[in-house]
Amino acid sequence: MNSKENALLKAIIAGMYIGIAGLVYLSLDNHIVGAFLFSFGLLVIVTRGYYLYTGKIGYLLPYSKGYLMVILKTLLGNIIGIAAVAFLFRLTGILTVVTAGSDLFALKLGHAWYETFALAILCGMMMYIAVDSFKNVKHDLAKVMILVFAVMIFILSKFEHSIANMLYFFLGNTFTLKAILYLILMILGNAIGAITLNLVETKLAKE
Repeated sequence: MNSKENALLKAIIAGMYIGIAGLVYLSLDNHIVGAFLFSFGLLVIVTRGYYLYTGKIGYLLPYSKGYLMVILKTLLGNIIGIAAVAFLFRLTGILTVVTAGSDLFALKLGHAWYETFALAILCGMMMYIAVDSFKNVKHDLAKVMILVFAVMIFILSKFEHSIANMLYFFLGNTFTLKAILYLILMILGNAIGAITLNLVETKLAKE
């Protein structure tokens, strides 16, 4: 099967890795170390060619036929993968981490919608920088460092990553209308940030 046919499976695996990375972050009191270790999830995804929504959405424009379906499959797969990790972890009985995830998501719901939207746009930009740099920077150490720092920056700056936040959503069983609307807002914000930065860089590259 080609990569488009494999998109859903690759996205499920990516969602699982982001879920595991999120669990590590929640398990640590030191947020700097947690943010550093979280980057493991994205590093595995980009090196192994898995599909993460926030890594793919930036390339939606200029549009290529069939790419929107890839994005939709990627988003669905990420949700399935991260929900599976949250469900499995809830079975472990490690309530401190489950509670930490639930509390973190509750804190995010305390933001005004426009604050969440702005933070999601900024996260989309950082994710585009991380993924695009890994694809195009020729120096191996430099591309890894850019990716790791981009991830640490978005976490420590409290930018809103729609897929990572779904882990906290599922851990806390936060199935409310407001929670779902905020996740949709994050998905859209991530898209705007990544797509805008890609279009700007594409224009600059042509000059």
